[in-house]
Amino acid sequence: MALSPLNQRRWTNFKRNRRAYWSLIIFLITFTITLFAEVLANDKPILVSYRGDYFVPIAKFYPETTFGGDFKTEADYRDPVVQCLIETGGVEDCFDAPEDIIGQVAAGSFKADGFQKGWTLWPLIPYSFDTHVDRPGAAPLPPSAQNWLGTDDRKRDVLARVIYGFRLSILFTLIVTISASAIGIVAGAVQGYFGGWIDLIFQRIIEIWSSTPSLYVIIILFAILGRSFWLLVFLTILFGWTALVGVVRAEFLRARNLEYVRAAKALGVSNRVIMFRHMLPNAMVATLTMLPFIVTGTISTLAGLDFLGFGLPSTAPSLGELTLQAKQNLQAPWLAFTAFFTFAIMLSLLVFIFEGVRDAFDPRKTFS
Repeated sequence: MALSPLNQRRWTNFKRNRRAYWSLIIFLITFTITLFAEVLANDKPILVSYRGDYFVPIAKFYPETTFGGDFKTEADYRDPVVQCLIETGGVEDCFDAPEDIIGQVAAGSFKADGFQKGWTLWPLIPYSFDTHVDRPGAAPLPPSAQNWLGTDDRKRDVLARVIYGFRLSILFTLIVTISASAIGIVAGAVQGYFGGWIDLIFQRIIEIWSSTPSLYVIIILFAILGRSFWLLVFLTILFGWTALVGVVRAEFLRARNLEYVRAAKALGVSNRVIMFRHMLPNAMVATLTMLPFIVTGTISTLAGLDFLGFGLPSTAPSLGELTLQAKQNLQAPWLAFTAFFTFAIMLSLLVFIFEGVRDAFDPRKTFS
């Protein structure tokens, strides 16, 4: 679909802002990579070849009996016995000396008539965000060839948790920001356009609602209902939609008596069309000015709640929980450096992008 001349000018202005444009590219590449976190970091193989058949463990449950084992529970693909069964096609001797047979397969000296050798394709990082790392030493463990960013105090791979945590933080922020902004824009538009008693009543409601101690409400509801991702999303939207109301309301109060609005009313144009087709675009610059603060505030809220222990479930890949571990394990500086640089890069990219979007919508801004 072709862009309108106005949107083409906005896109051109955005591209001329080199900092925002390259921030967008870097962010999209990083976020796209994390969307495929299960393929990049997982304790299950991407693909398994066994006796001529192919299996996709990262997408489907396979019991150990599928590969010649004894148990009907999900196969532990890191178990030497399961690895031996896959690579040899189900040789019974795997239950006695799996390491020896795996060594023979690797050396090319293994022979077993009637059996077809199999193979496994592992992710680049053979750990998920909750995988316990089998590595000697007391946790947290320092970075090594096995764990590039080390492990946390529960012997979980830090790099895997950063990948999953980055994706979770961005998805949480996008859902909350879009939903809260939509509600706030509609509420502010209604207040500013109609004014009078509607504006007065809405303002009193917002004043009361804004003074509600949101942290206490979240703690109480989590204690009753339990912690979950979608409950936290709902509560964050519930207390965050008021951020844009004041800005949008002021723009609509200023514009509702302008001549083009009066002319549209005289021509019989509906209020909805006047508000959202004619008036809202003129209020977008002021609205977009607030978005960087909303985005960074949402990420900080999630990280702060996780840091305090009132955010996502303890099993979730949380960057805030990683920050808490860095505080509790000062002898492991890799945790602090990882948390700091992850937040710094993520927040900087998002702020630069939204600043570029804001300037692209401002007709007074030009870039050389």
